[in-house]
Formats: sequence, structure tokens, C-alpha cells
Amino acid sequence: MFAIVALSALALTDWTAYGGGPEGTRFSPLQQIDRTNVGRLKEAWTVHHGDVRHFKDFKSPSAFQATPLVVDGTLYFPTPFNRVFAVDPVSGKVKWIYDPKTNQKNEAGDGFVSRGVAYWKDRKTGEARILLCTVDARLIAVDAASGQQRFQVSLGEDVGAQYNGEYHVTSAPTVVNDVVVTGSAIDDNTRTKMSSGAVRGYDVRTGKLLWRWEPIPGEKNAGAANAWSTLSADPGRDMVFIPTGSASPDHWGGERPGENRWANSVVALRASTGEFLWGFQTTHHDLWDYDIASQPVLIEYKGKPAVLQATKMGLLFVLDRLTGKPLIPVEERPVPKSDVPGEWTSPTQPFPVSPPPLVSIQPAKAWGVTPFDRSGCESRMQGLRNEGIYTPPSLQGTVMGPSIVGGSNWGSVAYDNASGMVYANTNHFIFRLQLVDRAKWDEMRKQFPEAEFNRMRGAPYGMMRQVIKSAIGMPCTEPPWGALSAIDLNKGEIKWQVPLGTTRDIAPVPVSFATGTPNLGGPMVTAGGLVFIGAAMDNYIRAFDVQSGKELWTYRLPAGAQATPMTYSVNGKQYVVIAAGGHGKLKTTMGDSLIAFTLP
Repeated sequence: MFAIVALSALALTDWTAYGGGPEGTRFSPLQQIDRTNVGRLKEAWTVHHGDVRHFKDFKSPSAFQATPLVVDGTLYFPTPFNRVFAVDPVSGKVKWIYDPKTNQKNEAGDGFVSRGVAYWKDRKTGEARILLCTVDARLIAVDAASGQQRFQVSLGEDVGAQYNGEYHVTSAPTVVNDVVVTGSAIDDNTRTKMSSGAVRGYDVRTGKLLWRWEPIPGEKNAGAANAWSTLSADPGRDMVFIPTGSASPDHWGGERPGENRWANSVVALRASTGEFLWGFQTTHHDLWDYDIASQPVLIEYKGKPAVLQATKMGLLFVLDRLTGKPLIPVEERPVPKSDVPGEWTSPTQPFPVSPPPLVSIQPAKAWGVTPFDRSGCESRMQGLRNEGIYTPPSLQGTVMGPSIVGGSNWGSVAYDNASGMVYANTNHFIFRLQLVDRAKWDEMRKQFPEAEFNRMRGAPYGMMRQVIKSAIGMPCTEPPWGALSAIDLNKGEIKWQVPLGTTRDIAPVPVSFATGTPNLGGPMVTAGGLVFIGAAMDNYIRAFDVQSGKELWTYRLPAGAQATPMTYSVNGKQYVVIAAGGHGKLKTTMGDSLIAFTLP
């Protein structure tokens, strides 16, 4: 008997598989694996999928970021090329493989990524389907038992030919009753007027388009504001919760003055019709790529249904699920003003009064492994605008912290409703963000050969951004560069914070203290008193004690685990599963392994 469906504590027939159920808590009530025995975990099985594209060979490499789902006796997961594997969750034996034949000539901006699939079961007929979205922008339904295709529709059919190759889907769709809802991933910074970031609802049986919601309607020169991360749902209330991104382009807003609502927002829609119910904007007139990358988490907060939203800024917002009004007060505080001709900046930005930021939002201070190294950091930051969070992009260059990675990213947070504890992994490093005069374009590219450049067509400037590193390649900010935090939401306090990852396997020189590493992926919390997480650059999966943050178990993986783990139980035996396939752009070790662990 299968005791638990993926991470969800709810026995729902309609749910979004990625993130552990429609609420996105990443909490499991399973407790066979606990603090007393987690150190005995052993590998149970491994599946190799074979879908890998290396950074050195392709502009768009692959990243195996999938979180599997387990339902009705089968484990399902997608590969970076959108192939879907159905395997036996006890033995790892492959039952079937569905291949959508994704267009691999399409150089996706985020690389070849598929973070999960969704599940739906017809209450009348018992037919079950797996729903997936592809990097070449299709929504596909396949039979859960056989892998046979049931329908396929083109997403964004109204996007326009001029955006061909710039429109993708990298996260799982969300099923709410009989409607499947999809967002999109749109290449950043290509032009001022990117394609619309519209969210769409489809009939889960036929694939018929039912509704379309525009995040920034009526704004002549604003595009994107797309929901590229995972959506959440409250099926009982017929609600779907949308985390939206920044308007295009990320770092120039002179063509889109004003707050650009509902970009950079949590938005609640009626799932059956697409009707707008409420919205809350976390960044006004975004110039920093502070899109909402984390999935909204549906929680109970002091007796009220709520939405917990983590952000790249390291801020946690708690909103009333029915109205969108803050349940923890939010203040509009003054922020630095742009000095770039033609730019408009919001005079204030929203800050929750608690809990405190999970990452530094103060002006960055140069740091290095040695005094020589520190002086190198100081020289790299010399002359840059450095006024803390929300310092606008500038022509001389801006120290941007938190960075475009966060704070929290798509791995999101885990939440235990019983204790009110939030578990979040975060990044703690800074970027140089600079608007580039087109007359100096070639000169700048020679000066910063490792930086990311984009022309932002239609804007008066291009953009350049890169991590600010020391002479020996270490981030120019005080460690930890990656951390795992436990936050008591009821008290509004950070209970503990520990480095996540070590530099022992990746540093160019030995670093003898706990630094943590940049990370992408997310945590999972269980009733066994454990937080499981990969995410760091050093190829390990770890388990931490929820009470103290003490590291209780580590396992060296064959590749980077830039994914979120999950757990399930079969006949009373609990398993933990993680995708270990690396991340091409993060340049962690590449591979193609899905690995399950259990107690001997």
C-alpha cells in the first residue's frame, strides 16, 4: 500500500505534483526516517535518463531540477529534454518512457529544464493523466498507466512569430479540479517589449483554452511579468496563486514608468474562470530582476488561511489568502533614486516588519580570504553605487545585493504548519549590475569577458552583470555564501542559520572555515524532525535537525543536486529521492541520476 502521495499530507485526486501538493509546503508527515536513524540511510536504486547538454558545447545547457511525484504505485519524473519516466518506486525499474521530441535547436534562455509534472484523475471514469509542459512551449497530457499521449496544445499560440524561441515553460503545470493552469518562462532582457506573460487555463480533458489572464494589461511598452515558477492552488476555494516576474527588460524601466502592476506580485485568480481576485506587489517598478521565483505557500497563520511568499530580496511576506492583505504588517520605506536620464524609480518599496531579512540588505563590504584578496575586492567595488538593497542600476555600475539569484529562488521554502517553522535556503553574494552605453559596448565586453551582456533592444542602454569575485575566485562578501535558515513565523524570529555546503570540493584554494556555497534547489521538512536538501555546489545531499540546525547526514552524489528532494512510503518503508544531474549554468558536476535512499 502506498501511504503517502509525494510530499503532500492530503489525499487529493487533483493536485500539482511538484512541490508536494497544491499548497507547496514541502512537508511530509512521514517519520520512519528520523533524527535517530537518518545516518543509516543507504542508496536503494538509481535511474539514469541520459539527457545531458554541457555548458561547453551549448549556449543552453541542461539542468536536472526535477522533483518526482509518486501516485497510484508509480513514480514519475521529467528529464531536462521533457521526456517523462514512469518507474517502480521500490525497485527503480522503468515502466514506460514518453518522448515529446522537444526541439533541441531552441536555445532556451534558462537552459533545458523541467522541474516537474502534474497528475489528474477523473472522478467518474478513474482515468489518470500526467500533465507536462515543455521547453518548446507545449502542454501535453499522457495516460498515467501507459504513457500514451492524450492531447497536445501549443502554449502561447497568440504570442507572435517575433518571439519564436524566446518563450518556454520550465515548471510543472498546476491542476485545480478540472482546469490545468500554466505560466511561462520568457528570455530576460532581450528587448523592451517582450511577449506577454499571460497565464492560461485549459480543460484538463481536452486541452481547450478556457481563459487567459494578463499580468500588466494596457501597458504599451511592457511585456513579460510572466509566472515562470510553480503556481499553488486551493481547490476547495477554486483559487490559484500566481507568482509573477519582472516586466521587460529587467534592468531598464524608462519605457514602462509606474509600478507595473501586476508584475513582481502574488496574484490570486478564480481557477475555473481566470477572474482576478486580488494581488500584492512585492517590488514596485522592478529594475533588479527581483521576480517572484519562489512558489507561494498556502499555510494557516494564527488561525487564518494565509499565503507565505519568500522573495529574492530575502524578505518573507504573509498575506491573507482570501483578500491578499498583509497579516504581518508591511511598511513602505524610502529607497535610493536612479541617476540615469529617462529612468523612473519608485520612491518606496515594501518591507514586512518581521521576520528580519534572511540575507543582508545593507551596503556590501569588501571581504576576502586574505588581506591581498580583500584589497582586490575593494578595487572591484571602487566607484560603484553601493547603497544597499534597491540601489538602482547605473552607468558607472551598481553593487547589487541581494543578487539576481536571491535570497530565495525557485527551490522555495518548506513549512511545518504544526510548529509554524519555515525552512529556507538562501544565497549571500553580490553582483556588479551596469547599464552600458552602446558606444562603449565592445570596450566593456573586452574589459569584462566573463560577464553576462544583453543589448536590451529598444532601450537606450544595454546591460552587463556578473558576480563580484576576488582575485582567487571567491565571492567578495562575507560568508556564508549559501545558508539554510529556520524561521519561527509566529514569533517573527530566525531560530537558527547554518552554512549550506562547503568549498572543500569546489574552491580554487583550500578554505578552512564554513563558507557555504551558492545554491539552487529547495528544502523538504518531515515529521521525523528533519530537513533534507541538496542545492549546494558541492554534490552532497544533507539532512539537518529541525531543532538545532545540526547536520546529521551527508551523502556524496555523482553530480550536483540542484533540485528539491521528495519522500514517499511503500508498505511502511520510507524513501527519500533526489535528482542529481547538475546545472549547466551554475557549472556544477553534470550527470543524469535520480537516486532513492532508504533504511537498510
